[in-house]
Amino acid sequence: MPGSFVLQLLHASDFEAGIPALDDAPRFSSVLNALRSQFPNQTLTLSSGDNYIPGPFLAASSDPSLKSLLGREDIGRGDITILNAMGFQASVFGNHEFDQGTRQVRTLIVKDKAYPGTSFPYLSANLNFATDSSLRDLVVQDNQAASTIPNSIAKSVVITVGAERFGVVGATTPMLRSISTTGDVGVFPPNSADLDALAAIIQASVDALIAQGINKIILLAHMQQLDIEVNLAGRLRGVDIIVAGGSHTLLCDRTDRLRVGDTSKGVYPILRTSASGEPIAIVNTTSNYKYVGRLVAEFDPQGRIVPGSIDPNISGAYAADDRGVIATGNFPPDPKVVQVTQALRQVINTKDANTFGLTNVYLNGERNSVRTEETNLGNLTADANLSAARKIDSSVVISLKNGGGIRESIGAIVGSGGNDPNAGKKIPPVANPSVGKKAGEISQLDIENSLRFHNQLTLLTVTAQQLQQVIEHGVADTAPGRTPGRFPQVGGMAFTFNPNLPAGSRVISLNVRDRNDNIIDTVVQNGQLVGNPNRTFRIVTLKFLAGGGDRYPFPKFPATNSLDTGIGEQKALQDYLAENFASNPYNIPDVSAAEDRRIRNLAVPIPATSQSGNTPF
Repeated sequence: MPGSFVLQLLHASDFEAGIPALDDAPRFSSVLNALRSQFPNQTLTLSSGDNYIPGPFLAASSDPSLKSLLGREDIGRGDITILNAMGFQASVFGNHEFDQGTRQVRTLIVKDKAYPGTSFPYLSANLNFATDSSLRDLVVQDNQAASTIPNSIAKSVVITVGAERFGVVGATTPMLRSISTTGDVGVFPPNSADLDALAAIIQASVDALIAQGINKIILLAHMQQLDIEVNLAGRLRGVDIIVAGGSHTLLCDRTDRLRVGDTSKGVYPILRTSASGEPIAIVNTTSNYKYVGRLVAEFDPQGRIVPGSIDPNISGAYAADDRGVIATGNFPPDPKVVQVTQALRQVINTKDANTFGLTNVYLNGERNSVRTEETNLGNLTADANLSAARKIDSSVVISLKNGGGIRESIGAIVGSGGNDPNAGKKIPPVANPSVGKKAGEISQLDIENSLRFHNQLTLLTVTAQQLQQVIEHGVADTAPGRTPGRFPQVGGMAFTFNPNLPAGSRVISLNVRDRNDNIIDTVVQNGQLVGNPNRTFRIVTLKFLAGGGDRYPFPKFPATNSLDTGIGEQKALQDYLAENFASNPYNIPDVSAAEDRRIRNLAVPIPATSQSGNTPF
């Protein structure tokens, strides 16, 4: 088409480096370099946020051995150095950027004498940094060339690809304040569910770009749930592509080979019509350096994306595993990426030598599981918290934590696909002979990688009515395709719920249980509160939730007799493993949602062939 332009957009989100990134980041770099080489003058490389997350990978950059590579050692600098080396040109703020506060955000963005900071700008149109003393001086004028404003923050930038100008706008989840540590950063709109208000904020930045004559616009949207980005598409005018983030959703097309254990969550790209009646493409390719997203699309002379130009043989999700590296030409990864990951591996490996207990089963911490159903790892860590709490206060009977605080499974997935008969099999932690770790041993590294936030434990007293409200809140956002971080993992209790009922009235039964799994108190039966609503229960939860994180209602409850224990969830699990599974392995396998005993989703039918006999309610 005369006057048209073909763009290659390479994208990713939710890097959130954990231990697998030591191998996946170099492979991601290789695949990225291979794809970029095919369109050397037509490529744009963008991130839709959560570029790092607390955990052993982030913390390892503070080791003095990293000084020569990073300029000065400090947490997270390895993550940023990797993204710089890969050539990312802009990123939106995700929620995990703020997990350690805005002062830490600043230290990673700005440069010092030896550390270059971010070679790209961070974007967000719906965050106000003017009131935050750590970040306000990093804000620059919007709509500048991204290459001229590294180490900065803006609502939007312009990136020239070939001779064409592309506008890039960022938008961050309005739930940010309830799921991270935002300091004095303003988050808009105040009502996070008001998509019309959010769209209006984004539209103002889009309109400013259009006023400068830019007719090709990309939105980097870190909304946590893909359906929010999809619903935004029809509310926006002039936006051509939305790069989603935060939901870890793997979109792919029929030609894409997926990594072992992965399943498609939708077609790549999702095509919708914007409020201005123009096509808009929505893309996402999960997380953790596992895939390079690639959208190759033509834009017509008016700057509109041409859906018919998107070839599934070219566009889609490119697996960043060994097979993916070979399939894309075995390009060398960036040397800096290799150097940094090798140095981090040396630091991290020392933690793998320190073991606490044994398991002969895979401990399921997968996002799609811990945020939607009971898992064996959710049970194990909830029980560990309960055990730790009872050492301080023997009256504690219930443990509750959020599934979003579990970031990784403890175990491994076997095989690379192909003809491997064991491909996809989930197994206990593998041996690490270099440090003397045996198969099935659970190490400090395993625990830190899974419970990356190391939340402190808090004791609270709640009434029966308040306990019902807490669990109702925990399941209020559960719906097909959603993975809400608030979803509870529990110990000392069991409940059933029906997600097809209105939020706030979903809990059908709820009972408190003793150490032998016997019911000692029925709180909810047939959807109704039972007994004296003011009778009380002592519970242990995470300090994050006790403070209102994930919008849990604890701060609204009077007279909870709150006690911060000073014990972290990592330490609680370490001690629990050492006390109970040092010689006899943990052996409770993860089961399907239909067979769960503590948390029963009534919308999931129990198979007629089920042999579990699980009828706890």
